[in-house]
Amino acid sequence: MIKTRVVVVDDSALVRSLLGEIINRQPDMACVGAAADPFIAREMIRSLDPDVITLDIEMPRMDGIDFLGKLMRLRPMPVVMVSTLTERGAEVTLKALELGAVDFVAKPKIGVADGLRQLGQDITDKIRSAARAKVQKLVTPPPGAPARAVVAGLGRLSTEKIVFIGASTGGTEATKEVLMGLPPDAPGVVITQHMPPGFTKSYAARLDSLARIRVAEARDGERILPGHAYLAPGGLHLSVERSGANYICRVQDGEPVNRHKPSVEVLFNSAARVVGPNALGIMLTGMGADGAKAMRAMRDAGAYNLCQDEASCVVFGMPREAIAAGAAHQVLPLGQIAPHLLERLRATAGMSTNRV
Repeated sequence: MIKTRVVVVDDSALVRSLLGEIINRQPDMACVGAAADPFIAREMIRSLDPDVITLDIEMPRMDGIDFLGKLMRLRPMPVVMVSTLTERGAEVTLKALELGAVDFVAKPKIGVADGLRQLGQDITDKIRSAARAKVQKLVTPPPGAPARAVVAGLGRLSTEKIVFIGASTGGTEATKEVLMGLPPDAPGVVITQHMPPGFTKSYAARLDSLARIRVAEARDGERILPGHAYLAPGGLHLSVERSGANYICRVQDGEPVNRHKPSVEVLFNSAARVVGPNALGIMLTGMGADGAKAMRAMRDAGAYNLCQDEASCVVFGMPREAIAAGAAHQVLPLGQIAPHLLERLRATAGMSTNRV
């Protein structure tokens, strides 16, 4: 068996030892090196040519974000960030994902040894996913590069329409791309992105600062309005329910579904059950199969579904499974999803089905 070769970069000797132990217990991977700072890591990467690196954020001599930016410009490779679960940690982790990191692990602030051991399966799953991920060279836009074109509004479309988005690995940037392509009068959007507690608030704020629609964490009982997007809070399931003439967010605790909380399956099943032909589903990059069966149920209930294509996915897992389930009407590159969604909305204006 060819093993995935991993270099661990962390200034904590304890964390380096624990991560190495977790990795080496797996039959399909090996920790081939451990570096205390990015300068040592740089030499290890040159000499060992690993398949994946895990990278701490706060380190001496050069922080992980600076190192990641240099790495993705000069020698792009799969990186899994190991970040502390703090508000600042969340913001910096999102920056790392923008720079090209494949995924991240939230390192506990206290009880690090027990916490990391409990996260062992999550860590190794993310390393496996990263090893298969597509990574691209980081390109800095030249000064004076043209801004993104303004998208024409939709006008008086039915407020019954709701857009449902599911995403996992690579999805933070993919979801951002879709939302930035929507006009201020777009239908309400509900999103499940696999994320742990403590990160979704910062992520929603980041999206809100970039998109033309308003973006926030979903609150239980909140009415779903056009021009707004609602993000499932980390560690809680998001679904949609009907309240009189309105659709509302239902945010609840519960058991993980497909090992995830929030789960795309939960959100998409509510789309099929409650919204039916007024739903538009989008499945973006991510590992695993969460949401695939429910997306097929959406299609069977009359929804219109789009899946991201393999070439533009960081990890072609969830879209592949949804396509295999017969859930997709169209399979598109990421950059074409928002424009196609708007075309579909304009083409079906006035065709809302009110299922009170």
